[in-house]
Amino acid sequence: MSGPYFIRGSVSLPEAELMWRFSRSSGPGGQHVNTSDSQVELRFDLARTEALPEVWKARALTRLASRLVDGVVSVRASEHRSQWRNRETAAVRLAALLAEATAPPPKPRRATRVPRGINERRLREKKARGETKRGRTGRDW
Repeated sequence: MSGPYFIRGSVSLPEAELMWRFSRSSGPGGQHVNTSDSQVELRFDLARTEALPEVWKARALTRLASRLVDGVVSVRASEHRSQWRNRETAAVRLAALLAEATAPPPKPRRATRVPRGINERRLREKKARGETKRGRTGRDW
């Protein structure tokens, strides 16, 4: 591992709370695939962690509810031939997932009106287009 994976600010994934599992991976690698455990599954117990602030933890638990199994979120990586690169990919993916899940909710949208000039211009253009189409009829020949 290349070091701490920061979620946001100074909060990072604690190495002690990460659970790694390795298995044989399909995909590129030729005969090498049949002998090495290069697929990585990274699991993080979101419900029991002490590394996240309580507000972030509550946000993440509600937003990731469909991905959680007994409060544990898991991420898999098997794109690369080497286990080390798959470990890096899985850790970065988990950090990004938690960063998105713990982000504060967006500010509510303030309702605004369409300016009168824009609406009038739209109606003028519609009327002109209708006149153009009406002028194409060949009744008055």
